[in-house]
This record gives sequence, structure tokens and C-alpha cells, in this order.
Amino acid sequence: MSQVIATYLIHDKKGNLQKKAEGIALGLTIGSWTDLPLLEQEQLKKHKGTVVSIETLENNEKINQYLGGTITRGIVKIAYPSVNFSADLPAILTTTFGKLSLDGEVKLLDIDFSTELKSTFPGPKFGLEGIREKLGVYQRPLLMSIFKGVIGRDINYLKTQLREQALGGVDIIKDDEILFENQLTPFELRITEGRKVLNTVFDETGHRALYAVNLTGRSHELIEKARRAVQLGADMLLFNVFSYGIDLLQVLAEDAQVTIPIMAHPAVSGAVTPSEFYGITNQLLLGKLLRYVGADLVLFPSPYGSVAMEREQTLAIADELTKGDETFKPSFPVPSAGIHPGLVSLLINDFGINSVINAGGGVHGHPDGAIGGGKAFRAAVDGVLRGKTLLQVAETNQELRKALDLWGVVEKGGQA
Repeated sequence: MSQVIATYLIHDKKGNLQKKAEGIALGLTIGSWTDLPLLEQEQLKKHKGTVVSIETLENNEKINQYLGGTITRGIVKIAYPSVNFSADLPAILTTTFGKLSLDGEVKLLDIDFSTELKSTFPGPKFGLEGIREKLGVYQRPLLMSIFKGVIGRDINYLKTQLREQALGGVDIIKDDEILFENQLTPFELRITEGRKVLNTVFDETGHRALYAVNLTGRSHELIEKARRAVQLGADMLLFNVFSYGIDLLQVLAEDAQVTIPIMAHPAVSGAVTPSEFYGITNQLLLGKLLRYVGADLVLFPSPYGSVAMEREQTLAIADELTKGDETFKPSFPVPSAGIHPGLVSLLINDFGINSVINAGGGVHGHPDGAIGGGKAFRAAVDGVLRGKTLLQVAETNQELRKALDLWGVVEKGGQA
């Protein structure tokens, strides 16, 4: 029978995980069981949630103090029959964690989908390899940069930034997620003028960069707006998926006329994921689910910056996005925030070559501007992949030397 199996971390003050788990399984499906007549039990059997397993965890005094009592903790798996819900993520999330999310002491760790259900999701249209093909770059991490300080500025200012980032050797340039539709840099003009800039840089240097334009507006407008972006020659879309809803990303990914990659931004996801007691894990929300619904690239906080996420969580997100799966192409992991050239060795050690190094201030803040910042990153990546330390590369590369003088260097073994 087709089903999903949800895995939860449960904190129970009453000390009875079995009873708690059975209450969840029934409460999110048929509501009751033992009080039903045998005939009704037989009729509802195929709809009943079932407890698959319970693993009791060790007592933790810190958690006892935080929650104000003796807490029994456990990892619980519950199966929900697919006959109960339509084959869409809103229905699945409501079934597995809808009203349960209000409990305050239950965290959704994972959802395992049956093969039948997985086949109803699109997965990435391009994925990791498709984006590499667009760029012609295969044996290194991609380099991405972000527009900085463009709100309130006109299109010429944006074009200048775009050109400088491309001249620095950046592979992908993305809009800031807070750049919305406006009179100074309207969506369609950003696409047409940005395309001209990048074509000019290509003619001058032979380097092809891609521009991810921020898709924003009312939900009912987005499909037509995305299609129009394709018609105008847009390279890629940036999408604030959690501001709009994850199902809308799937709608965009499934549209036959939206024939460009989609980059998912994690804005607002932090309202759901950080607690160890409730919410949803980052690897499920930013990893597995975004890959299933069609994100080609997924941004998430790096372990190194001012909004750093725990390293284990970031690696788990990247694993969900890239691990082998017969149903879905891998998506590009994009660890972000606080990235500068001095972290390149650490980034490659942690995330490998199938990742995107994404920097804002680490490009624009370079003493030689965005051109110098891009060149510093490219030199760092190339040097590390040749087996050199960043300090060794900086001996013969002035852009990287200036970057390391400014930000310092962290090799994979620690601060240098």
C-alpha cells in the first residue's frame, strides 16, 4: 500500500511514548479506533495511521530543565496511507504535521515517500548537470555573487555591478532577494538590459555568466511573469519559495513554458526550522522537499558566517540535494552568507566540487571592487583544486593576496 512515513522527535512529559505515538497516528487519520464497532474498524482500516517504530533516547538534564520536568524523548516513525490525501505536498504536510506542529514539543525530522508518490513530483528540470552544461563548467565549484546596495538605484547602477561581477569571472549573478518590482529597475528591464551586459562581456572575454532575476509579485501573476521572463531571454529565476509557499515552486517547475532553472531562496524558512524541540528539520525543508518540487539550486546559510547554521545541518542539506536518486536529478547546494575567498579551502573540503560558492560582501568588498573579488575567488578555487594552500596561491596572485589580507584565511585544518 502506498504511504508516507514521517519521522518525529518527540518530547513527552507523561513518559509514555507508545501512547503519545498512537495518539498522533490516530489523531492525524481516523481520530479514534478502540471505541469503533468492529464493522467500522474494518471499513476504516485502510485509512488508519500506524506506529512503525519507537526509539527511546537517553535522558537529558538540560532538556529537562528547559521544558520544566522529566522529559521522555524518542524518535518515532508513523505511516500514513496515501489513500487519505491527494498527491501534493500541502496535503502531505498537513497530514503528517498539520495540527501536530502546534504541539510545541514535536519536531518533524523526515518524510519517506513511496515510489508511487515520488513519481508525482517533478524534481529539478535542469539540476546540477544541466546548469553545468549551460555554463560549460564541469570540474570545479561554481562561483556566484549577489547584487549589493541596488535598492533605490537605477538600471545603470545595476548594469555596472552586473558587468563588474561578470568581468571578475563569476559564473552566476543573482538579484538580492529583497529587490522587488519597482520603477527604477523593473523586472523586464533587468532581464533585457542584463542580457545585453552579459553578452557584451562574453564578446570581450569569452566568459559566459548567468543572471538570476528575482521573480516577485502576487501569486496569481507569477506563472505568466515567469513565462514572460523566458520570452525575454532570462537565464534563471530566483524565487523566495517560503514567502509564497512550496507548492507554488512546484507549479513553476512543472510549467512547460518555464524552460529556465529556478533558484530557491530560504527567506522565512528560519521561522520554521531552528528549534530543537519543534518545527521541521533543515535537511527536510531545504533539502529533500525543495529538490522534490523542482528547485535546481538551493541557497542555505553556510556554517561560517554571521547567520551560520550548524555544520552538520548544512552537510545534511547538501546530501539531500545531491545524493543518488533514480527519480530526481541532483540540485546544486549553495551555502551562503559570510563567504569570502579565505574560506574557499574549507568550502571545497566540506561541500566538494558539486556546490556553488556564493558571496556578496566577499566579492564587492574587495579592495579592487567586484572585479578583484571575483578574480580572487577564481584564483582560490583553481589553486585549492591543484592541491595548493590559499597562502601559496596568494604568493603569485595579487587579488587573492589582497583578499586574504582583508579577511584572513581559514584552511580546512583551521585558522592560518
